[in-house]
Amino acid sequence: MRAGEEVHDRDSQKQGGIVCAGNFIVDRVHTLSYWPEQGNLAHILHQDLGVGGGAANVVTDLASLGFPGKLAAAGCIGADQDGEIVKARLAVAGVDVGGLTALADRVTAHTHVMNVPGQNRTFFYHGGANDAVTDKFVSPVVFATAGYRLFYLGYLMLLPGLDRIGPDGRSGASRLLEAARRAGLTTCVDFVSSEDPEFAAKVGVALPFCDFLIINEMEAGRATGVIVRDAKGDLIEAGLLEAGERLLAAGVAKGAIIHAPETCFWFSPDASPIMTRSRPVDPDDIVSTVGAGDAFCAAVLYGLHENWPVEHICAVAHAAAARCLKGATATDGIPDMSVLIREAKETNPESA
Repeated sequence: MRAGEEVHDRDSQKQGGIVCAGNFIVDRVHTLSYWPEQGNLAHILHQDLGVGGGAANVVTDLASLGFPGKLAAAGCIGADQDGEIVKARLAVAGVDVGGLTALADRVTAHTHVMNVPGQNRTFFYHGGANDAVTDKFVSPVVFATAGYRLFYLGYLMLLPGLDRIGPDGRSGASRLLEAARRAGLTTCVDFVSSEDPEFAAKVGVALPFCDFLIINEMEAGRATGVIVRDAKGDLIEAGLLEAGERLLAAGVAKGAIIHAPETCFWFSPDASPIMTRSRPVDPDDIVSTVGAGDAFCAAVLYGLHENWPVEHICAVAHAAAARCLKGATATDGIPDMSVLIREAKETNPESA
């Protein structure tokens, strides 16, 4: 038996699983001395190479968390060195990469991430093979037949082949999510923070086929037209409450989870919203904010798959995001789930 067959045999014994479809990106993270004005020079203090994108980050974080079920990736990469980096990184983590299609006419998507410690990061992105992804490249029924339970799709608004609305008023994302549901999978969706003026329309056509939506506060605002932060940048909790209710009304079937650095709101049909506070993180401990939202999302998916109570899921999700802030890449700060459970219990014994 070859090594790859041995891994596949072990995976076949696992119960359930999560398939992560969408963006697969090679991230080159540059830590800068400061953010320069145009024409000035800043020093690159450190460089890290990582594999990023919604699907890649979430599935890698799930592996780091010690997720007990099967994990798989689905989407497109280029037939190039960066594509091999993506496959190798995921395979080492125990992720089934059979759902990744290598396209000969596209390069693998890649990003140069400019990071100044203590500040928000800036991305310079080339879409490459990600831009070619359509619903024809992913077959949810294959994963459902193999015993997977959850189908994650991310990020909408960074997958033009899935975001585009056709003459029939449908998008590739809506068809893909509908196919996943029809196959018996629970659909979970994440957005990227985009300034696209058609943001609300493009994500809106996918919401009726979404069981769980896991997004940040700014994405919730753009999807619903609700103002969620005031002119000073302070969170408007009443705005978040309105945004959550609008997302449910737009078709999100089981749960709309809106997270922000300060808090998280979990909205479910026919139930009052559940709010949990995040634990404060010392700014001096923040190495990079890259991937914190994906870490939060991964912990939520883990908890959903294991049928944990909402308060417990939110507590460990906050802990996952806090841990991610201490790593340079999107995924290298994520510990085993047992660590997050312990930290969540220390922070909030009632919810953990």
